[in-house]
Amino acid sequence: MSSPDRRLVVVNPVRPTGQDFEIVVAHYNEDLSWLKQNSTECCVYFKGGSKNTPELPFTFTPLPNIGREGHTFLHHIVNHYDKLADITLFVQGRIDDHVDLTLMEIKERALDTIPGQVKTFPFRELELFDHWNGIPWQEYPCWKRWSSMDMQNMKDTPLQLFQKYITGSDRVPMAVGFAPGAIFAVRKETIRSHNKAYYERLLENLFLGDMAHVNPETGHYMERFWLAMFNPDEYIQWSASDLADAERNEDGQLAKGKWYRTPTGSAIDLGAIRRGEEMDSPLTPLTPFARSSTSPSTPETALSMLTDEDDAGKK
Repeated sequence: MSSPDRRLVVVNPVRPTGQDFEIVVAHYNEDLSWLKQNSTECCVYFKGGSKNTPELPFTFTPLPNIGREGHTFLHHIVNHYDKLADITLFVQGRIDDHVDLTLMEIKERALDTIPGQVKTFPFRELELFDHWNGIPWQEYPCWKRWSSMDMQNMKDTPLQLFQKYITGSDRVPMAVGFAPGAIFAVRKETIRSHNKAYYERLLENLFLGDMAHVNPETGHYMERFWLAMFNPDEYIQWSASDLADAERNEDGQLAKGKWYRTPTGSAIDLGAIRRGEEMDSPLTPLTPFARSSTSPSTPETALSMLTDEDDAGKK
């Protein structure tokens, strides 16, 4: 008997009527046709230069090509803090290498977002980050495309960055969970759980000044900190005992401390793919801090998504 597909395990709250919904798009040169039917709901930030200008019907705001999507998202929050939509969906110009839902399916899930919740979208599992002294890029061939680019290294360790700008505490976490690709939806109440100065400080210290670079190291860490920033109770694991009992939370995400760990030495990160019945074998269970040298086999279609080269890193 095949196991049930739990990709869309969702607790559906009573949805308020008349909600404002906005899609914030970090764009470089990607084809935005997948967004065309919702173009009036899109706030496109464009970093690709004159030859990559988005076509009609999209209007866009040009930004300097710095800071990856983290700079784009923080720029939007800072400049729209007092006029945020009820629900904001943050995406990159291309998402089909991380998400296998249609835009309508994504929007339907996003509209059910409640205060304090960070809505993410399959097929990528939430992953674990605990490289508090810095990612040893050479141990992860699957991330070579980023480490092989010219990168502006930061002076702080990820732990120092996390303590100074995310939690404001000297407490040391064991790990955080994150959504690869930084594709998520949140309500304005969740964003406003931090004041505007909090985001201004993040923007200034992570992406401006010395870090105003097309590929700053801070951008890779900010990708890993969004969920912990918005909902620390759910996405920060402080100790080995601070572990969820269930494998998944109410929204179908891997629960606290059960997040997937990318294995070192893998040329392609196959283990983070959860494709229900499409998978040849189920995702191998991993203890929160165990390392694995093997990954389950997956469909060639999913494999091509992870190996396809594009310009997403230039946002």
